[in-house]
Amino acid sequence: MPLSRTITLSMPQPDIALLSLDMPGKGANVLSRSVLDELAAHLDALEKRTDLAGLVIISGKPGTFIAGADLREFAASLDVPNSEVVAICRRGQALFGRLSACPFITVAAIDGITLGGGTELTLGCDRRIVSDSDKTQIGLPEVKLGLMPGWGGTARLPRIVGLGNAVEMITGGESIDGHAARLMNLASDVVPPSDLLPAAIRLIRAEQQSGVWQEDRVRRTQPITISDTELGFLGATASGYIQQQTRGHYPAPLAALEVLLGGAGLDVEAALKMEAEAMADLFGSPVNRSLLNVFFLGDRNKKETGLQSIPHAPREEDITRSVMDTMGGRAIETVSVIGAGIMGQGIAAANVRRHIPTALSDAQPEALRRGVEKILEEVSYNKKLKGPDAHRVVEFGPLLSATANETEIAASSLVIEAIVERADVKQSLYGKLEPLMRPEAILASNTSTIPITTLAEKLKHPQRFAGLHFFNPVRKMPLVEVIRGKQTSDETVATLVAYAKRLGKSPIVVADGPGFLVNRLLLPYMNEAALLLLEGVSPKAIDRAAKNFGLPMGPLELFDVVGLDTAQHAGRTMHEAFPDRVVDSPLIANLVAAGRLGQKSGAGFFSYRNKRKRAEPDPALEQFVRPLTSGKSQLTDEQITDRLILPMLLEATRVLEDKIAKDARDVDLGLIYGIGFPPFRGGLLFWADTLGAAAILKRLEPYQALGARYHPTATLKQLARDGKKFYDE
Repeated sequence: MPLSRTITLSMPQPDIALLSLDMPGKGANVLSRSVLDELAAHLDALEKRTDLAGLVIISGKPGTFIAGADLREFAASLDVPNSEVVAICRRGQALFGRLSACPFITVAAIDGITLGGGTELTLGCDRRIVSDSDKTQIGLPEVKLGLMPGWGGTARLPRIVGLGNAVEMITGGESIDGHAARLMNLASDVVPPSDLLPAAIRLIRAEQQSGVWQEDRVRRTQPITISDTELGFLGATASGYIQQQTRGHYPAPLAALEVLLGGAGLDVEAALKMEAEAMADLFGSPVNRSLLNVFFLGDRNKKETGLQSIPHAPREEDITRSVMDTMGGRAIETVSVIGAGIMGQGIAAANVRRHIPTALSDAQPEALRRGVEKILEEVSYNKKLKGPDAHRVVEFGPLLSATANETEIAASSLVIEAIVERADVKQSLYGKLEPLMRPEAILASNTSTIPITTLAEKLKHPQRFAGLHFFNPVRKMPLVEVIRGKQTSDETVATLVAYAKRLGKSPIVVADGPGFLVNRLLLPYMNEAALLLLEGVSPKAIDRAAKNFGLPMGPLELFDVVGLDTAQHAGRTMHEAFPDRVVDSPLIANLVAAGRLGQKSGAGFFSYRNKRKRAEPDPALEQFVRPLTSGKSQLTDEQITDRLILPMLLEATRVLEDKIAKDARDVDLGLIYGIGFPPFRGGLLFWADTLGAAAILKRLEPYQALGARYHPTATLKQLARDGKKFYDE
């Protein structure tokens, strides 16, 4: 047997074998080809032994069992023929199947994250013991990559937990904790991490006495007992729910459902064969490629330190020790948030949730009181209770303080300003706070559009000032833009990147400029929607086109959610910066003047004066549109989509030309995490690459008469000439 690199064999008791997985140099175990070969070699040796009562498989990495298959190996195989995909699946299925064919009891002892292929490995075992750690999460998330389980998950899981539970886990792709695993019979017991191995051994001894494990092996090879009526009802309800959730953009959940239902009436071997063949149809599909790209974008972002930021990033050999120390995230000990509005509340709650002492301030006492109330309500919410948890109030309450005292506010190691979007008001605040702040403290603005260099003009220490732009709602949106002003120091950027990660966010470092990255690309999309209205396109048609493209909401509803007054101010900033491309719409100004500000006022482009406060058509909008419209539009849905997306795409090329973002990958991740750009398209520029630059130039031709916002950029023309892609750079 070859020397083991990841899997080591030991004997905790004379007749109990223990295989421990600990991939060297990695934070998590993954099932690469070499690891699977190691497992096969160990099983070859163990199966020959006649002195074993049981085998336990465990992880040597606390908090992680197996994070799944090696996706980089997957990505390298996307172009293989279907027959090879089937063969890969069948090899994995056979390997994990050996675990429930060994002449002894097999137990997976699970502590921490267990996903995808890792979960399928555990399903091959006779039994599973899980830890009660908060980190323990077991899932089959393959549908989130445009795939389905291919190493036995669709065949083995329903024979262990029941078909209904398996359908929910596999088609939804969500993980469950240890206690949920025990309730659905996926786990035999839930124990503290320290008791995991002893509990696994106790389980083997109990199974030796009962012999139930042998009966289960026989039962799990047979068809699932379920009536045609039950099967039909499950299929109809699950299919309807999946269609509602995916809107037809994600084929994998429905494909997995078909395999689960079809395999239920077959013996396990036939069900495994069906799974492998269905997996081959999904593997390498456009959606699979796009979702893999999104995964790799997120993985790349985890390595972001802020030291690679533009436009004047230090060379690695020039990085100071203090910057390297800061990267560890130790610099931010306390935080002050100024502004108790929706954004301030969200930022403060994110800090409190991560046990960072936080001071909240607001010029209005009532706003401050209400802000504290909302923050405590958010951080104490318990999903299981569907309401506040008194224990969480006790835990988090002391971490939040309310103050109007500027000295107390300035005492924090990070002060985040989240007040009205006006440069003069912000600068006035900075003038009062900066002299009171600690020498090493950082001042940051949550501004969404105002250039950081402009805001820093009157500061004495602009090197310790940067943009820290969170997205609404903060609790849900993973993106944070860390904006480097002209004088922002490397240490400040690195500190804020580490801090954002501590909050569980995904920071992207961008250079300074109006709108920064995300809002600079979002405004052309929203602006075009307002212009389309004046050309006679209905609000319903505009938002329908955007949602059919895959965006979570249409641009007009987004206007209403953001607030038309807020959008008007941001639009004015962008118009002043780019007057040739950002067309000022009189409609927005008229709606704001009439008090139609969106959701917060009950009406904007849509009405929200209903019980559920959902967007619904509002006939009263017509009186504002009719005097400005040029007639009824004859644009097709495809043309409306082009009008919305192409200006955003062109602005993305300008962002790259202006070096606001490092490369196409930052642009794509920013839009996916910041505005919900459809993951199944892989990102704006990834999607553009699937079309090709030459095809995009062709699509732009009918719209160039509309103005500079549709004129091809030098970058796009160059890519078309060279036959290259954005992701080639």
